[in-house]
Amino acid sequence: MPAVATETVRPRALRVLTALLVATAVSTVVVEVLNYLYAPEHGFGLAVRTGWGLLRTLGWLLLIRQVRRDRAVARPLGLILAVTTVFAVGRLVVPRSGLPPLPGVLGFAVLLLLCVAVVVMLYRHPVVREHLVRHPTKLVLTREGLSLREAAPRRAPVTGWLLTARIAAFTYSPLMLVPCLISFGQLRDRPEWLLAVLIWLGLGIGVSYAVLLGTFFLLRGKAGARRYLGWLTVFVLAWDLPLCYFLLGVDGLIRDGAPLLAAAVLTWYALYRAARLDGRPAEDVDGAAQRPRAPVDNSARGVDTA
Repeated sequence: MPAVATETVRPRALRVLTALLVATAVSTVVVEVLNYLYAPEHGFGLAVRTGWGLLRTLGWLLLIRQVRRDRAVARPLGLILAVTTVFAVGRLVVPRSGLPPLPGVLGFAVLLLLCVAVVVMLYRHPVVREHLVRHPTKLVLTREGLSLREAAPRRAPVTGWLLTARIAAFTYSPLMLVPCLISFGQLRDRPEWLLAVLIWLGLGIGVSYAVLLGTFFLLRGKAGARRYLGWLTVFVLAWDLPLCYFLLGVDGLIRDGAPLLAAAVLTWYALYRAARLDGRPAEDVDGAAQRPRAPVDNSARGVDTA
């Protein structure tokens, strides 16, 4: 008789986590729209910040996909999304003057609880930690031909903190470009800042390549990669925060500088924790090396394992 393909039922904890992620993505959109509708003024800066907040929803959809595929990268991705979402949405809830609108405050409170619940589930629930260990599938050549299979990276296993530092550092570029785009609206009254804003734009794009280079060597354990990423973070803050203050004022420094500062602190902390774990045995480190999962019986799914 031909083998009947059966689908493995996912654990309840992963189903709950997926539902939380969907609720968080929807809440992000709702709160951003509420903040825009209740804002006392709808300027260019608010439009850019709201648009960036809505684009962040794509990150939550990507996280849902990674969780459904049991990918190890889901945990650091969820952490940085939760942190930056709270800071980014919180900066729009508080108006320039007066009290924030009640719907925006209630929506932000719900979103904050959802983000905390997501981080707790990702890092504290044993079932979730056990399942989120898979690597991406790659195109491999076998005796049967080309096929897509899960393939562990050839580099040595890395800690979850290094992955967190990598993802946090990759947020530098968009977090620099958002206030940079807003600053273009200020050039009509302050044209002498045109050159600085253009350099800001170029650096915002170039930082993404600098982070890509640094994290490439960071995940391969090269000497000096942590220092490189740490000093790159210092440079990003030293350039971005003063420009936020001089061009966008204290309000812009808080709204646009605080999310970047949060990402920088998370990067530094992740690098610090990864450095402390270097001298410990992999089996004693939480997340230091990805634990291999128990072999899956693919025969039940009708998969040829030859």
